[in-house]
Amino acid sequence: MLRINELKLPLDHAKDAIRAAILQRLDIPASELISFSIFRRSVDARKKSAISLIYAIDAEVNNEAALLRRLRDDRHIMPTPDATYRFVAHAPAELKSRPVVIGTGPCGLFAGLLLAQMGFKPIILERGKAVRERTKDTWGLWRKGELNPDSNVQFGEGGAGTFSDGKLYSQIKDPQHHGRKVLEEFVKAGAPEEILYINKPHIGTFRLVSMVEKMRASIIELGGEVRFGAKVEEIEIERDNNGNGQVRGVALADGERIAAEHVVLAVGHSARDTFQMLYDHGVHIEAKPFSIGVRIEHPQALIDRARYGTAAGHPLLGAADYKLVHHCSNGRSAYSFCMCPGGQVVAATSEPGCVVTNGMSQYSRAERNANSGIVVGITPEVDYPGHPLAGIEFQREWESKAFAAGGSSYAAPAQRVGDFLAGRPSVAQGEIEPSYTPGVHWTDLAQCLPPFVVTALREALPAFEKQIRGFAMEDAVMTGVETRTSSPIRITRGADFQSLNTRGLYPAGEGAGYAGGILSAGVDGIKVAEAVALALLQAAPA
Repeated sequence: MLRINELKLPLDHAKDAIRAAILQRLDIPASELISFSIFRRSVDARKKSAISLIYAIDAEVNNEAALLRRLRDDRHIMPTPDATYRFVAHAPAELKSRPVVIGTGPCGLFAGLLLAQMGFKPIILERGKAVRERTKDTWGLWRKGELNPDSNVQFGEGGAGTFSDGKLYSQIKDPQHHGRKVLEEFVKAGAPEEILYINKPHIGTFRLVSMVEKMRASIIELGGEVRFGAKVEEIEIERDNNGNGQVRGVALADGERIAAEHVVLAVGHSARDTFQMLYDHGVHIEAKPFSIGVRIEHPQALIDRARYGTAAGHPLLGAADYKLVHHCSNGRSAYSFCMCPGGQVVAATSEPGCVVTNGMSQYSRAERNANSGIVVGITPEVDYPGHPLAGIEFQREWESKAFAAGGSSYAAPAQRVGDFLAGRPSVAQGEIEPSYTPGVHWTDLAQCLPPFVVTALREALPAFEKQIRGFAMEDAVMTGVETRTSSPIRITRGADFQSLNTRGLYPAGEGAGYAGGILSAGVDGIKVAEAVALALLQAAPA
């Protein structure tokens, strides 16, 4: 099989144009081409008047070796790399103990799935509810302003990524093809096959719900166990005189104790009570940078025209996205985060008396507004020094102020861009209707953002206008606050994926500071599962 990269075709190319382009690139007759498939498809929109599709193609041909020798100087043609995922271990007939996985976000799900596929029969514990029950609780906040602290956008089966755009792309290096494994498992669970080859795949919330259920069913069918409403109150750690520990088990809120010497900690970036418990038990934690800002909404049609010109609306292009960054004169960087084309801004708090925003889209990306986080980077040394958990209190401070600014009812504070730039409160919406539910309260966002963030955003928005015409339009809506961009802590681990000072504890995923999004969290879950499997094999009876 040959991989042909950088095969460029017009946006509206004919159906048989790919085959013709392959024959031309390889300079072979049609009889020599046995079959082909698309490995990757991306969009080149640098010239809006001539938008192109860029393909990577895997082609099966006659006389492959001879063809490779003839085309050896073409750096875009090579043998197709073997992207097959291979399990690192398989469980022995007798296990000394079963591994425990805490959390059923993408990291916990893939850690559990891989351990189950390797025969290690994991016990998976989730403080929240199964995904459909959790969805009802989440809508309870969105529609009625009623928060369930253990079942919401942050907590429950599927994790925070369930209520998102379902983006499945990442910038991580992946020589062991863990990312491909994640995508293939998603397709097996019901995701569209296009996620295997389009450049920026996404799924959307409604599809993710049924996919998560199918993955859970697979884990159970393979001998794993998934428990909901199983909040871990304590991880039992035995420490020596030097402070080095070994996990011995977990204690649940209902009083049950589960013996375990291998525990995967995949709790997500909002498990603040768990972070406190780990710190109190001497687990090594350090403060980590994150970002804070707002959600901004524009008409999706405006973004489509800015990115695609007259090709806006083409079915192969879909709803356009963007990625923006500006380095501000106050030393901060402002940038777009988790851009959701054709989506909505959602309530994402997990604690009473706080307002947190996030964005999500369905697979169709058909809503009228585009939304994105516009956030400003912050660092422990400058903004929340002195304690590993200080970033959590920093988040709470601004989330609480947003709750108050929104009227103390889980409505969110909102402001039109024109008013924000002019330094005056907003009193009513303009052309753009905000999508956030349970509703917004028009006000001045400066009262619920750090002053340096306000300064940075007021400089960045006009700069972004130069890249996307209309970005700083008077009636664009800003909704506060976006604080859960990533975990404020890192639970440090070694090359063996175990905590630096607690054997048997495997910090994983976004909450532990080792991922950022669905795909990278799933990949980290696979890597940690592999480390656990190898450790369990070493501990197995000879």
